[in-house]
Amino acid sequence: MIMPAIPCVWAACLFLTLTITPTVSYNQGVPILLRDASNQDNSIPHDYSRYPEVKDACKLVLSSASKEHIDVNRASSLNSELDFIMGDWRQDSGQAPLMPFDASDAPQGSPDLPDPMRLVTFALTHVDLAHTSHNAINVSGEMGIGLFRNGTGPDVNHFLAPEFRFWPGSSELRILFEGIYVELEKNGGERVLCMVGNALLPSRQPDSTDPWEWVGDARMNNYQPPLLQDDKILLLLHYPKNFTLTRRAVHGELRSLNAVSSIRYFDKISLISQLGAYSYYQYGSEELVSKACSPYPYPDDSVRNWFDIYKGGGLCELLDRFINGQNFNIVPNWNCNSTDEYCRKLGPFATEKEIKATDGGFNNVRLVMQDVRCEPRMERHNKTSAKVSAVFRVISPWENLYTAVQRTGLDNTTLSAEGMWNFSSGQLCMVGCLGPTDGACYSRICLYIPTSFSINQRNVIFGKISSIVASGNNSYFPLTFERPAHPSELWEKYSNAFLSYKYSKIKSAGSFLERSEPFDFGTIIKKSILSYPRKSQQNDELVSLSNLADDLTLHSSTVPEPLPKVRTDWPFLQIEILSLDRLFGRYWTYQNTSGTKELNPGSTKDVSTERKLLLNVSAELALSGKPYRNVSVLYLEGLYNPVDGKMYLIGCRDVRASWKILLESMDLEDGLDCLIEVKIEYPPTTARWLMNPTAKVSITSQRNDDDPLHFSPIKLQTLPILYREQRQDILSRKGVEGILRVLTLSIAIACILSQLFYIRDNTSVPYISLVMLGVQALGYSIPLITGAEALFARLKSEPYDNPSYDFERNQWFQLIDYFVKILILGAFLLTLRLGQKVWKSRIRLLSRTPLEPGRVPNDKWVLIITCSLHFVGFLVVLILHSANAAPRQIQPGQYLDSRGNRHKMHEWGIQLEEYVGLVQDFFLLPQIIGNSLWQFNCKPLRKVYYFGITVVRILPHVYDYIRAPVFNPYFSEEYEFVNPTLDFYSKFGDVAIPVTAILLLIVVYVQQRWDCHKIVESLRSGQKILLPLGSRVYERLPSISVEAELVSGVNGSATQDNKQRDEE
Repeated sequence: MIMPAIPCVWAACLFLTLTITPTVSYNQGVPILLRDASNQDNSIPHDYSRYPEVKDACKLVLSSASKEHIDVNRASSLNSELDFIMGDWRQDSGQAPLMPFDASDAPQGSPDLPDPMRLVTFALTHVDLAHTSHNAINVSGEMGIGLFRNGTGPDVNHFLAPEFRFWPGSSELRILFEGIYVELEKNGGERVLCMVGNALLPSRQPDSTDPWEWVGDARMNNYQPPLLQDDKILLLLHYPKNFTLTRRAVHGELRSLNAVSSIRYFDKISLISQLGAYSYYQYGSEELVSKACSPYPYPDDSVRNWFDIYKGGGLCELLDRFINGQNFNIVPNWNCNSTDEYCRKLGPFATEKEIKATDGGFNNVRLVMQDVRCEPRMERHNKTSAKVSAVFRVISPWENLYTAVQRTGLDNTTLSAEGMWNFSSGQLCMVGCLGPTDGACYSRICLYIPTSFSINQRNVIFGKISSIVASGNNSYFPLTFERPAHPSELWEKYSNAFLSYKYSKIKSAGSFLERSEPFDFGTIIKKSILSYPRKSQQNDELVSLSNLADDLTLHSSTVPEPLPKVRTDWPFLQIEILSLDRLFGRYWTYQNTSGTKELNPGSTKDVSTERKLLLNVSAELALSGKPYRNVSVLYLEGLYNPVDGKMYLIGCRDVRASWKILLESMDLEDGLDCLIEVKIEYPPTTARWLMNPTAKVSITSQRNDDDPLHFSPIKLQTLPILYREQRQDILSRKGVEGILRVLTLSIAIACILSQLFYIRDNTSVPYISLVMLGVQALGYSIPLITGAEALFARLKSEPYDNPSYDFERNQWFQLIDYFVKILILGAFLLTLRLGQKVWKSRIRLLSRTPLEPGRVPNDKWVLIITCSLHFVGFLVVLILHSANAAPRQIQPGQYLDSRGNRHKMHEWGIQLEEYVGLVQDFFLLPQIIGNSLWQFNCKPLRKVYYFGITVVRILPHVYDYIRAPVFNPYFSEEYEFVNPTLDFYSKFGDVAIPVTAILLLIVVYVQQRWDCHKIVESLRSGQKILLPLGSRVYERLPSISVEAELVSGVNGSATQDNKQRDEE
């Protein structure tokens, strides 16, 4: 062993720095999750106590080792160069499997479940640079190997002891190794790790048809399987010394050194991965690249005149922006016209049963570029070029994307590629080699970066994989892949204004607009009164267009129209504006041209004024939800009319169907279904308090019903939205409703005061129904009690999901809220005062006629009849509400008050609270019953009083009827003034309740306009006898002069009467 000086480590780092190629390179490798190798202190001594065992197990490797001394400077980087993650492994079929797998993670009865992924991760934990022989170095490492089906993989964190981790859907074995590192000269040069390991193996059942019988009882044992200690495990890993296109695979094997008859023995396991991002790639496959790409650029008719391509000098930077962690969509072979087997083939890749099940549509099949390395170069005359290498991997529909993009195994679903790019052509042409073999380089990959967009071109990466050979087993139909970009991603990641948009559906959108535009006076009046989002004339035009694009952008939950009877999940709608008139992207005042480009304004023919205001627009619509998977993403293009806030668009969607169906659909445009019309109606920017600020979206297929690509019409409505200028006006409706509260309560107080002044000079006070006054007092007391709780004993609510948080911060709204409570308190006290005067007048009247108590009005039967009627009405309401709510599955277990506090309430409690409002609306009902029982000849209620209170009660219904309906059907408690989804505030209720209240008002007016004798006579004359002949009529008592005779002395009577008046 040689003991090198510690400064050699620093010399090695300096040497590596100086030997890096002077050409700047970009390397986007597989996402590295391993710990930072630079944190490993290899100078710390390790006790390699198993070196004798290693020497015995690895004697064949040692005998073949190179005689040259190992470069210690290079050996210092072994920690990072020899690590790999998410490699593949397979085990020879035999009688000794390595580990069990618990398949209970999948639901019972699930058909065609995918097999678990066999993944392995390896990392060196120490390289003994302090003690090295001339051709071997002591090393230690760790390995995680397992079976995974739930999106997980082998853990790469450092562990101190061997372990077996077992749970449903995942089995992982962790092994610790000690061994040696040697270099071989065979096979063009190899680096080899030979190591012995220590593990805790799951115990198999001997002499049993099922070696893992205990798996079924694992849950009962808290997933603590029986384990066996095993230190006779051999690991061999072969790394290529030179990292090239055809020499990038890492091969290995894991064997048991136990006897075959041992319970610890397991069948041999083969491992495969590839060199990682810390290894230096050597470009040198010019012959293979020339075979695939000669002549360069390779003629490719698929992109000719379809879109403009990037020809700048920043290819490596763009690959970093748009390929890092992203995956490509695979386009179906929609224009293939050959045999079924040929057209269903996934290019050069081997297809699994899940991919074959797509029938050539390749739905949810992805392609990912891994270990992307880009090396820019400067040619003659300052012309730029680049060399690129990468690995293309197919991801099956069932694979977890996060895990799949980290896999490093090489098989028949991977293409190792290397190629060149020249700025003059804008084409990246590469040769592809299938799997880990050296000779399967029969594929050509052409990749482009588009700079122009259209309705059928929304990709930032477009590529095609084709066969170099024209026939034979290695030929296949060209496989097209693409990387669509979200509109916001374009102006966030593109820093230069070289993007453009080409409109092609404006004429079709104009025809759609003409068919959909109604001509009636209502529409004309609506256009003249209401305003909708439009360009501002005060700012720069590009700034105005950018602001308008923000207003037209939608991100909101939606519900279908009409509202389904069964409650479903809300689909989420996103509409992103890509271009608007002459603007592409967005424009901000502090930027010059970044992310923005002026487009051709288009035709300027002499058209009507409204037509001149039409704006060309392109957008992207994304809709979540299983019922809308056919239109989950739509590319839109059309016209926006700022006069009425409507957008008429033609939509294209990426259809995923059998290649035969796509071939028969001859009207596809580049594989897209563009026979779709989309109409978006935006809410006005004015009169938000009156009109519900929600947008409406309709999506219609123009295909026949029997067409396999036809889908049913879709109509959606969003939640309330806010425009840029209205985000500070979030309290618009709340403020208007607060003002309405103040107005109605002020009218109510004025009416009560008028009644109080009226009864001062009126002797019919006893004939005012106390039940009627009690109903009104009850209506005022409920919000007072609730307000008292909110003010003095605030109920605690959840700190999150509080929709009134912003409202609480608004002092104006709080001021209105407090003023409303003051008015409610005033109305309540005045109503109590009115009731007090009625009560005292009846006591005084009873004291003057003690022998005729029947002459004094009594509310006993009024209360009984009123309560009976409302009790029956409440039962009817409960029955009707239950029948109406059952199909919709509405379960309101809680409600929100005006401050967003959350309270629980039973269903009957909610209905009772609603019915109290109905009782208040029909406040005249007790007075009508009393008038019918008492049959008086007077006018106890002033017309201003009962007319005014009736108007106050029906005003919320009128307001609700004329404004747009509240959209949110499940959480409408956020609207305090009225709740239009409740039984009493439905559209029918908004008409029926005011009509009923007006009828009650008319009855009271008739009862007071004509005395009861005239009414009875008129009814009898019509042969409609409603009152018996012996009905007792309450007559108004004599005047004060007659009342004085009932007491001893006129003077005493007058004095007592004045005293009582003073008390009032």
